[in-house]
Amino acid sequence: MSPRHSRNAWLWATLLLLLIPSQAPANDFASQMTATERRHTIFGVPSGTGPHTRILIRDIYMMASNGDTKMADWVAYQLDAATVTGEAKTSRKWKADPWLPAEETLEPPDYDGANEALQVDRGHQAPLANFRGTPNWADTNYLSNITPQKALLNQQAWRLLEEDEREYVAKHGGPIFVMTGPLYEREMPKLPKADEEHTVPSGYWRIIAVPTPEGSPTPIRVATFIFDQDTPGRKPAESDAASVDEVERRSKLDFFWALPDDIEAQIEGGMDRQLIGELLGK
Repeated sequence: MSPRHSRNAWLWATLLLLLIPSQAPANDFASQMTATERRHTIFGVPSGTGPHTRILIRDIYMMASNGDTKMADWVAYQLDAATVTGEAKTSRKWKADPWLPAEETLEPPDYDGANEALQVDRGHQAPLANFRGTPNWADTNYLSNITPQKALLNQQAWRLLEEDEREYVAKHGGPIFVMTGPLYEREMPKLPKADEEHTVPSGYWRIIAVPTPEGSPTPIRVATFIFDQDTPGRKPAESDAASVDEVERRSKLDFFWALPDDIEAQIEGGMDRQLIGELLGK
């Protein structure tokens, strides 16, 4: 596991709960904790982002937007049965994020020709379909929430895992808490028409946390997955599962740090095969 936050930071965050800006520097710990505890994540907002990130807090998700890569280091959101069901007519109208300076985000023309040249789609981190039960679903189409994702991955394993999330919530009622983000483990071709410097991910991780009833051995159950950009067209599988510790090692982020050390170690060091099977419909 990566280094822990100091408990003093936790105390200061608690004292500053009323200070809730819509966006904040990534090192503004109090703002991150406020958003986390109120809405989008559980047992600690992901930490470990670099100096050129901004925390953006929206009604349906929050993220750490990286001004160097032009991608979000992580996106976090909560789902329940009401969130994933609805009759809203959704659409994919891509927009630059209005909360970010122009030099920190990609714009729609930057993706021109990318599918033909690189076989990539505009891949959502917080999925549009997960929020069709909300009035804010269009916020998922900001390019801060998008990465250049290989079409086979975007249309197969990644999309099907998102469907598995929705089916799980529809069946069990929720809530569940999801965090997702990119990996940069090898150099990938850049978008051919982009006029801003950017970095294309080589893979992705996804952490799904399910709160447990009072009296359970741990307060959450966790299922974690890692996908390479070149994952072939197929369903997500148990072989894609990983531990939170592995995601921390490869992403350099820290998750669930607000848990007691022994519980954190138990949750992050293993894999809940039962929950993984339930999510994958096994």
